Amino acid sequence: MQTVMIVGAGKGGSAILRIMKETEMLRVIAVVDSNPDANGLKMAMQEGIPTDTNWHAFIDQDIDIIVEVTGRNDVFLELREAKKKHSVLIPGSVAFLIAGLIEEKDRLISSIESETYKRDLIFNTTGDGMIGVNQNAEIILFNRSAEKMTGVKKNDAMGRSIEHIISKSRLKIVMETRRIEANQELELNNGLKVITTRIPMIDENNQLIGAFSVFKDITEVMDLAEEITNLKEIQTMLQAIIQSSDEAISVVDENGKGLLINPAYSRITGLSEEEVIGKPATTDISEGESVHMKVLQTRRAVRGVAMRVGPNKKEVVVNVAPVIVDGIIKGSVGVIHDVSEIESLNRELHRARQIIRTLEAKYSFDDIIGRSEEMTIAIEQARLGAKTPATVLLRGESGTGKELFAHAIHNGSDRKYNKFIRVNCAALSESLLESELFGYEEGAFSGAKRGGKRGLFEEANNGSIFLDEIGELSASTQAKLLRVLQEKEITRVGGTKSIPINVRVIAATNVNLEKGIASGTFREDLYYRLNRMPIHIPSLRKRKEDIQVLSERLIQKINQEYGRNVESLSPAALRKLLEYDWPGNVRELENILGRAIIFMNYNEIKLEEHHVPELIKKETKDYLPMDNQVISEKKTLAVLIDEYEENLIRKTLQQMEGNKTATAKTLGLSVRNLYYKLDKYEIANSDMQ
Repeated sequence: MQTVMIVGAGKGGSAILRIMKETEMLRVIAVVDSNPDANGLKMAMQEGIPTDTNWHAFIDQDIDIIVEVTGRNDVFLELREAKKKHSVLIPGSVAFLIAGLIEEKDRLISSIESETYKRDLIFNTTGDGMIGVNQNAEIILFNRSAEKMTGVKKNDAMGRSIEHIISKSRLKIVMETRRIEANQELELNNGLKVITTRIPMIDENNQLIGAFSVFKDITEVMDLAEEITNLKEIQTMLQAIIQSSDEAISVVDENGKGLLINPAYSRITGLSEEEVIGKPATTDISEGESVHMKVLQTRRAVRGVAMRVGPNKKEVVVNVAPVIVDGIIKGSVGVIHDVSEIESLNRELHRARQIIRTLEAKYSFDDIIGRSEEMTIAIEQARLGAKTPATVLLRGESGTGKELFAHAIHNGSDRKYNKFIRVNCAALSESLLESELFGYEEGAFSGAKRGGKRGLFEEANNGSIFLDEIGELSASTQAKLLRVLQEKEITRVGGTKSIPINVRVIAATNVNLEKGIASGTFREDLYYRLNRMPIHIPSLRKRKEDIQVLSERLIQKINQEYGRNVESLSPAALRKLLEYDWPGNVRELENILGRAIIFMNYNEIKLEEHHVPELIKKETKDYLPMDNQVISEKKTLAVLIDEYEENLIRKTLQQMEGNKTATAKTLGLSVRNLYYKLDKYEIANSDMQ
């Protein structure tokens, strides 16, 4: 520890003394000032530090640092001559600079403390309970409303796991999924019912730093609505409660006519009593269905329904309960929560992420669900493909999520800030597809726009283009696509000028391209260009271990779409899903879960086995035309494949009674591709008679 003598005990000396008292590296052994009444001398005396009016009394001591704060040059020169060689003399200008910095620090600290006080004041005076946790689910924020609602003191909550304070908290799940859970009903440990919104906290580097929840107490109003026994006798009390509530409340009679609203209702909806009282319950709704009418019809409470109300289309969440007297429904009471601000913030956050990620691609690798080995391999291959400029070919059955992979590959590449264009090659006719992909010049064909039109490849320049169902391209379009991949340039329809482009192609198919090569419907040279990096996405029947986690994510998605609150899947329902082979893959799983949830009662929160529709396995049809036959050694593989395909098409067309649409669907072909094959094998309806 170094020793210090301070010469000058005025404003600067006092400041230097204060800062040196706060460090363990320096020890002040003397404070000197010619003025015996200097503040610094008084401060030093209180601290037991030796003082004097003349520095000569201490100069012979072993002093490491002498701080001259008198501001007098003569004193500085005398000290320099008198000090020992090893002593360091700090001039007054430096000392004053240090003193100034110290004062600035104190001012900044005072300012920060003031702002912190204001923030804490706002945080603790809000009526909403607020709890924040770090990434270890330990409580770091706990306001007074949270204390009041949970019955737990802040000092007892801080630093503890959230599950010790709220056993049913889903903040850990929110951090795992990184998804917002908005306006969910929750019962606290003390039985209090609240509506809560849970938000993961993610920094600018996409690192999870914790989670935050905001909740409102809805117990009093909802219990009152559900336990009413005589609307006439308690009308005055009910009206007083409603009028004094900060929550927007509306009451309708058994016919759905408005009886009562409070000032908060008018503030949120923008509608006056004259516009609501005596009017139908649908009067205040700008988007959505009347929850009041649904409750009057079902006699059941409905909660957490999102809609827009009033002329300004205010976003709200509505809870409505029936009013029943002696078994007869007399009306319903609704509580409206204004969530427009939160929703606006959520939209801004989502929009910011979208802009950072890309203007059009919606999904990232975080959105791909799968723990099976096959899916893990596919995801890792896709991540690797995203980091290279190579063309990617996504292969897999319909409904396995090829487009999801295409979005993720684009967002994981260095092109993520540029456009992502999606094209379904089977959805457009040959002529229209060509003009859409490559654009056209003015006058290229009848109806062409003046000045021509840019094609999708030009629109996607410096970005990515996703060509779905690539196996459905016609021969001429295949040739043009091959040139794009080889030469990195396109020519518009009706034009002669080559336009250079820089586009990353991601293709997808659910058909056997190798078979198309053998039959002559797909170019072999294009196949090798597309197949630089093939990624096989496994069917759902090959990764059944993923069905549970997929179902949980899909249930969350369906809840948001349908305004439901289904929380989980029963073991029996899961077993039923696992026993099915899922020919429609994830798309079929989402369809089945959506149908099940639609027909569930609003108060049911667990999807049981009886909710799941019957899953009927399709019988495999045997179309093999060469059973028990000896294959001629003179026929090539291509000829045998053609014969088999022709025989299969004829039999299927005959079974479908000549219906080409049904035949194409049965064989897994597009109608356009089926017509091509009918022409190739010269099959006409008359052949089926």
